[in-house]
Amino acid sequence: MSERLVIIGKGMAATCLVDELSKQALGRYSIAIIGAEPHLAYNRVLLSSLLAEDVGVDDLQLKSADWWKARGVSMIYGQRAQQIDMDAREIHLADGTALPFTKLVFATGSDAVRLPLPGADLKGVMNFRTLEDVADMKLAASKPLRAVVIGGGLLGLEAAYGLAKAGAQTTVVHLMDRLMERQLDPIAANLLQANLMERGLSFRLNAHSKQIVGTDHVEGLELADGEILPADIVVMAVGIRPQSALAKASGVDVNRGIVVDDGLETNVPGVYAIGECAEHRGIAYGLVEPAYEQARVLAARLAQHEAVYAGSLTSTNLKVSGVNLFSAGDFLGEAGTQVIVSQDRGSNTYRKFVLQTREDQDYLVGCLLYGDVTDALWYLDLIRQSTPLGAMRQHFAFGRALVSNLAA
Repeated sequence: MSERLVIIGKGMAATCLVDELSKQALGRYSIAIIGAEPHLAYNRVLLSSLLAEDVGVDDLQLKSADWWKARGVSMIYGQRAQQIDMDAREIHLADGTALPFTKLVFATGSDAVRLPLPGADLKGVMNFRTLEDVADMKLAASKPLRAVVIGGGLLGLEAAYGLAKAGAQTTVVHLMDRLMERQLDPIAANLLQANLMERGLSFRLNAHSKQIVGTDHVEGLELADGEILPADIVVMAVGIRPQSALAKASGVDVNRGIVVDDGLETNVPGVYAIGECAEHRGIAYGLVEPAYEQARVLAARLAQHEAVYAGSLTSTNLKVSGVNLFSAGDFLGEAGTQVIVSQDRGSNTYRKFVLQTREDQDYLVGCLLYGDVTDALWYLDLIRQSTPLGAMRQHFAFGRALVSNLAA
């Protein structure tokens, strides 16, 4: 008889897990997926492209209804798991249904962080996290609109670009001295800002948000220095928080996220967590690639294969049409590293590589590419696989094609 596997959350991590399980252990589990959103699983990475109308809503769907049906997966739409009885191995849904399980996976993702600013409850204050958020923003942008986006990180810039392309007069307010400070150095950040300004975006850096101004609806955002930015909507894109309350209430260890070991298992036997809700070795990644890596490891383990998750090397791509940007690893360069930089102002390209010497061998440990990301995945593989540069040390920065030609 098949074991009962229940997955709470039906996003990208859950989809990857089911896909891998269908390849490695089809029929071993009777799978049910519980999802609060009334949709099939969709690609959140493309929400900014949807807002900018670079793609349609159908392009976001990860798998069709027939795909799920062919794998025998029971999909429970628009329902929240309200309570979990770990002793009885039952999940209680909002409609009163009790769903038994043998094994349980939390893939609940994250919630958007909402700053506790005065006026944050006014109409027109939005997040940028779901299809519904995008629909609200598109509706607002259907008429002349002034938008302020709080947050100059990856999510904030993608939201701002989408709004600007939809016709909104858009200003980005960022607390730090440069955009995407977690992924870019000052040179690349300045290049990016100049590019986005050419697309109509305005910026306030080193800016502290004081309060959202308005009576019943947003009228503006007041900064700490007293400046008021007129606005019809304010979008908060200042980060995400692992969705872990249900797990914590069920007796599962939670720190920032749901704490898991190298097998993605929690402190409760047979209960696992993957994706943005999971915290592994003190890190909650909040990115899709680590979620996929975790899903693949967990699928292998559930299929009774040997697999260990040792953490992920993260990389960044900005989803803004016409902006080519990539960073991975130690792109700033810690003490004791070597840095190789090339910049061509004519072609508006910037390339930075960080090397580390270990036992008389040089290794690539970080890279930052702006304007030309042709060899980004090759550089990422060199970092992930810790490949000694050896003879290509003198040439690798010029690209894979040159290295291959010289080696031929």
